[in-house]
Amino acid sequence: MFNDRKDYFLNKKFLNNQNVNVLIKIIHKNPKYVLKIFRLLNLYKSISVFRIIDLPIKKKIIEDLPYTEKMELLNKLSVDDRVSFLENLPNHSLKDLIKYLNPEEKKKTLVSLGYPENSVGRLMIPHYLAVQKNWRVQRVFNYIRKEIKNSDFIEIIYVIDKNGKLIGDIKIKEFLLVDPNTMVCSLMDKQHTSVLKVTDTEEKATQIFSINNRLSLPVVDNQNYLLGIVTIDDILWVLNENYREDFQKIGGMEVLNQSYLNVPLYKLIKKRARWLILLFIGEMFTTTVMQQFTSVIEKAIVLSLFIPLVVSSGGNSGSQAASLIIQAMALGEVKVKDWWRVMKREIICGFFLGSILGITGFLRIITWHSTRLFDYGPHWILVGFTIFFSLIGVVLWGTFSGSMLPFIIKKFNGDPATSSAPFVATIVDVIGLIIYFSMSYILLHGTLL
Repeated sequence: MFNDRKDYFLNKKFLNNQNVNVLIKIIHKNPKYVLKIFRLLNLYKSISVFRIIDLPIKKKIIEDLPYTEKMELLNKLSVDDRVSFLENLPNHSLKDLIKYLNPEEKKKTLVSLGYPENSVGRLMIPHYLAVQKNWRVQRVFNYIRKEIKNSDFIEIIYVIDKNGKLIGDIKIKEFLLVDPNTMVCSLMDKQHTSVLKVTDTEEKATQIFSINNRLSLPVVDNQNYLLGIVTIDDILWVLNENYREDFQKIGGMEVLNQSYLNVPLYKLIKKRARWLILLFIGEMFTTTVMQQFTSVIEKAIVLSLFIPLVVSSGGNSGSQAASLIIQAMALGEVKVKDWWRVMKREIICGFFLGSILGITGFLRIITWHSTRLFDYGPHWILVGFTIFFSLIGVVLWGTFSGSMLPFIIKKFNGDPATSSAPFVATIVDVIGLIIYFSMSYILLHGTLL
């Protein structure tokens, strides 16, 4: 896509005319010239690019930038972007870079770094416009003109008392429609202002945004002092990052935190191997179960034909249930306290889904045996019933375990996404085999067994 000639992609005008996605591709395609490319970008472009590029490239840029340019970049980054970068650095690097910040930005950064991970405090922007209720609209206008350089977001004007506690908020358009001598307090309505606590989780912030038609929400502490705001673009960024992480966890692996092609091969193998080893150990129990039922398989070889069919049905139903519950939890539709309702629903679903698959399996045996496609022996009808009842039991267990695992993990403050499809499938495989062979023994004892 890009010419490899140095003078082609190291043209300042050319680079600054490209959108951020194209610039990212140029940087990835020309790793030797990362710093030169970055230094040719104007400040706005460089900040947008720095926010998106992978951590190793960020480190390289920061390490190699000249002192003044490094200082300018770090101070101009938004607090949440700066903290997102700094918190992934070792302590000695963090201390070294903090000194490049001016006193105001240093204070904001250190405060943000002190908030719990994944809290609203990490997302908060300390730039906002706040006025007092006894001000007149003309004074508000004068204040906006003076402070606008420190705030890129003026959709909402926040109203505070003389101590800095939040009273309410007013949309900017309300000020534009009234006489300049109007008092701010007369513009306030009695509607409750939705707020975020600085210690709220990103998940809770997402839920609050989803029920409020707002581009930003105020952040307060336990005494209701206004500390900053969180904007919808920060929430969208969080949702995108969480979606990527959860998707990788559901697939049965550790989070990469980098784009796939930029992850070192040894690191990719390491992150995937841990989960695979754990799942492999779990699957060893299936071998143990089958060893215990060796005599059953030897007496009725026909039963071994249906092991993949029965066990995979349980794993599929369990993965379905787990995925649905994890998604519902992420969206705030289901809480830990709802486990009983979910369990009742999944037991009913599991029974009917298992019955549908059981009937399908039973009809398959009848059809194959009747048309002589396969001879299931003189007791073929009992084999059919074995498959029918086994599928009901295995699918019922699959939906039950798949739906309850996220609740158990959440209860112990874990991430429900880690009850991934492979993890659920491993559990269902082991218990599914026990159900299948137990059902076979009950129905075929005295005939095939």
